[in-house]
Amino acid sequence: MKTRTREESVFARRLLAAVSVAALTVGIGACGNTDSWVDAAPAEGWPAQYGDASNSGYTAATGASKLKLQWTRSTKGTLGSGPALGARGYLALNAQTPAGCSFMQWESGNGRQRWCTRLVQGGGFGGPLFDRFDNIYVGQPGAIISFPTTQWTRWRKPVIGMPTTPRFLGDGHLLVSTHLGQMLVFDTHRGAVVGTALDLVDGVDPADATRGLADCAAARPGCPVAAAPAFSESSATAVVSVWQPGAPAAGLVGLKYRGGQLAREWTSDAVTAGVLASPVLSADGGTVYVNGRDQRLWALQATDGKVKWSAPLGFTAQTPPAVTPQGLVVSGGGPDTRLTAFRDAGNHADPAWRRDDVTPLSSATLAGSGVGYALVALPPQDGGPGMSLLVFDTKDGHTVNSYPLPAATGTAVGVSLGKDRRVVAVTGDGQIYTFDQE
Repeated sequence: MKTRTREESVFARRLLAAVSVAALTVGIGACGNTDSWVDAAPAEGWPAQYGDASNSGYTAATGASKLKLQWTRSTKGTLGSGPALGARGYLALNAQTPAGCSFMQWESGNGRQRWCTRLVQGGGFGGPLFDRFDNIYVGQPGAIISFPTTQWTRWRKPVIGMPTTPRFLGDGHLLVSTHLGQMLVFDTHRGAVVGTALDLVDGVDPADATRGLADCAAARPGCPVAAAPAFSESSATAVVSVWQPGAPAAGLVGLKYRGGQLAREWTSDAVTAGVLASPVLSADGGTVYVNGRDQRLWALQATDGKVKWSAPLGFTAQTPPAVTPQGLVVSGGGPDTRLTAFRDAGNHADPAWRRDDVTPLSSATLAGSGVGYALVALPPQDGGPGMSLLVFDTKDGHTVNSYPLPAATGTAVGVSLGKDRRVVAVTGDGQIYTFDQE
């Protein structure tokens, strides 16, 4: 066997080092920065009330049309916000209880409560939010809190007021809006504020986090921000309803999110009678949908808050509309409402269908398979008063199935659709109803 000379050995070592460096450089260039996998993002289930950050009430997942009631439980209190569903079968609810635990996590498959802790009471309209690691973000008067999969606190940070349901901003950051008009961006890992807080309401006492909380459930003027904002990653736009002190009604404020900072872009009082419930943003982030106190459904431009169109409803919808990426808009619910849908035609709305025989009490939950869900008033011929879970076809609104909710009382809060096609409905008196596909 031939023996290498000293010069040949040195050359071979240098060549191997050069090839290794080149391979490492190519690998780095090909892979790029992979830190994004640790960024907090919405869970693949139904991460918060109304589903995604735009409040669309829509999921691309296939919805089940045949269901069976799997289990029911009571929170032993009241509920003002809908259930959040994680991707791994967890369910979280922010109840208001006279004593004991109030914020709780359940296993949605079998109804076993995993853990429960007590939050400061008074903020039941602010629901929880799941991220893809099953961390939870939820508010209490004066603070925003993050929990891991156990009940031990990850972080707790002070805010001015009671946080509404939080929203993810698409870059791992968290949008927190309080009922007193403070808007903040948080780093989800450390709980640190990013950028500068934005105050939408002047003259707020920062030491009184509970001022006006009693007005929030009914959206009265003492609660400036009574509903969660909508955020679209597509257009980096956030929209929130604000009832300014002394104003005759609540209007809308549009904001842009750039580089970790929120900036106010426009204010709109185009809905002169005032807006009700959370605004909703279209899939492309270009249109804001909101219900007015004037019994109309409104569509506004997300760039400047100017009116695109409005459509008469003939009733006062007290919950947000639900919107598909194809532009089907199903109006919200409440007492004396009707299940009504429109198609956004750009500069006007085309009536799609209307059910005058159905009174939806909650916002609709829409699935990509053309199935919709809503809690509706149980008609007298079916044993009413009470309520049932209606499964309907989104093409024409016809009933696919209906499931009465045993001993359902109070208001209808909402319906959430899990990644596993499980359907969870809750009522204002704290009852949980979980349905599995049949």
